Amino acid sequence: MRVLVTGLGGEIGTRVAQLLEERDEVAEIAGFDFVPPRRRLRRSTFKRIDPRDRDRLVSFVEDFAPDAVAHLGIYEPDSRMSPREAARASEACTVHALGAAARAGALERIAVRSGLSVYGRGRGTPLMPDEAAPLAPTTPWGRTLLEVESLAAGIARRHDVTVSALRCAVIAGSHVPSPLGRVLRLPAVPVPAAADPPFSLLDRDDAARAVVQALLRRHDGPLNVVGPGATSPWQAVAFGRRIPVPVAGPIGWRLACAFAEALGAPVPPHVLEVLRHGRTGDGTRAVEELDLGFVRPTQEVLADLYEWATVTPLPRTARRVA
Repeated sequence: MRVLVTGLGGEIGTRVAQLLEERDEVAEIAGFDFVPPRRRLRRSTFKRIDPRDRDRLVSFVEDFAPDAVAHLGIYEPDSRMSPREAARASEACTVHALGAAARAGALERIAVRSGLSVYGRGRGTPLMPDEAAPLAPTTPWGRTLLEVESLAAGIARRHDVTVSALRCAVIAGSHVPSPLGRVLRLPAVPVPAAADPPFSLLDRDDAARAVVQALLRRHDGPLNVVGPGATSPWQAVAFGRRIPVPVAGPIGWRLACAFAEALGAPVPPHVLEVLRHGRTGDGTRAVEELDLGFVRPTQEVLADLYEWATVTPLPRTARRVA
């Protein structure tokens, strides 16, 4: 396999490349992103390319001519880009990278990072949707993910390739640039005054394993990738020993979001939706079809989110070390 990893500079993209490097059936790995990976890669080729730079991106992908694509160049609002930039970069990366990969003539399979936000949280939406639930996103991030799935599916139909859409729960952890994670780590966290809706979290490594397994097994179709169990805003705040700030009404939430953004934790609409209405899903099918085995429970991912390494100052010494 010759695997292209879009968004290779991100936490998930880098981890996917590391896992692919361990597989004998993967001959070559190449990827791009607007930032370089922060971990060592032994046999992956990386190019620093902005996903909106069509000419450089298309030339790089067509020259590599992949037969498999791990499409992770889908940028969550307020993670590493502003909401507007993230939407534009996600669309551009999908259209240019997947289109170029298909035109190169060797493409056989695609694994796309998507999310549970494609199901929305409108009236009548199931609390734990499975893959057969209606797709009715109610936030810009959810609509971006659905558009990416649709674009990938269109390419699949025209070029006879398989597409696995991995609808992940909120991916979080101590080193993951998650907007929800930033909000939950604030000293004081806004929580619903009259509700405590459940939401699920997914570990970065489990998300990466799902992408790799979907490629290796050439899975076709959508899968929910969700950590077992759930937490809630009030439970998460108590676990992290933060101060809960009960919020009610549209005005109250607007003020809370403005306060959080002033402290360095913007609250895009999909994060606000998680806090107010929850976000869970049925991930049974993904575990079985991708043979994922153990997936870290939400409570363990939450513990990792609040786990920061302590800094131990070294005592000064007058002795010189030769």
